[in-house]
Amino acid sequence: MLQIDIISVQPGMFRGFLEQSIVARAVKKGACEIRLHDLRDFTHDKWRKVDDKPYGGGPGMLMMCAPWFEAVEHCLSGAGGEKRRVIMTSPAGRTFDQRLAEEFSGESHLVFMCGHYEGFDARIRTLATDEISIGDFVMTGGELAAAAMVDSIVRLIPGVLGGGPAATASESFGRDGLLEAPQYTHPPVFRGMAVPDVLLSGDHRKIEAWKKSAAMELTEKARPDILR
Repeated sequence: MLQIDIISVQPGMFRGFLEQSIVARAVKKGACEIRLHDLRDFTHDKWRKVDDKPYGGGPGMLMMCAPWFEAVEHCLSGAGGEKRRVIMTSPAGRTFDQRLAEEFSGESHLVFMCGHYEGFDARIRTLATDEISIGDFVMTGGELAAAAMVDSIVRLIPGVLGGGPAATASESFGRDGLLEAPQYTHPPVFRGMAVPDVLLSGDHRKIEAWKKSAAMELTEKARPDILR
């Protein structure tokens, strides 16, 4: 079972997300356990302060070391020799992709550190095994980034999706790394737009060949960077 800990100053942002759809199903099936932690619970002053002005000046407020060290150490306590990954959301990190989602889905324990305000005191970085970005843009906090990663990771845990390994093998960024071929369902013709004849043929060899060709064509058109 994969254990996921999420540390945030706004843990309430995750509750609806964690109670819905595939993630909720995975938790119910026992495929993973997700624990939310309010960073302010690891403070020791009446204001529950987690940020302060940066040394040397500059805009905004930085997240302070002490609450983060206590929070992460709390999440890792009792893990023993168990392998764990501590993931810091950061615009300076490695870009998250399907290969990394697959890698994380095979771990036993993930801890997500959701940044906020102007960012982390640089010393907090020593807690992280991985710094991860979901793209070249900046958000007000790391909560949405963590939620996106958790969703992507949890759906890859064996048994979570119906259909077994085949459910994820042929989708975008799957085994061949291409975008998924276009798909169709009823009706066969809608407002003059027809389903390709080959998909109605029943010839599985031809259908598979068409899907491979269509996936390559779509990837070349929409995401040529993948092929490069």
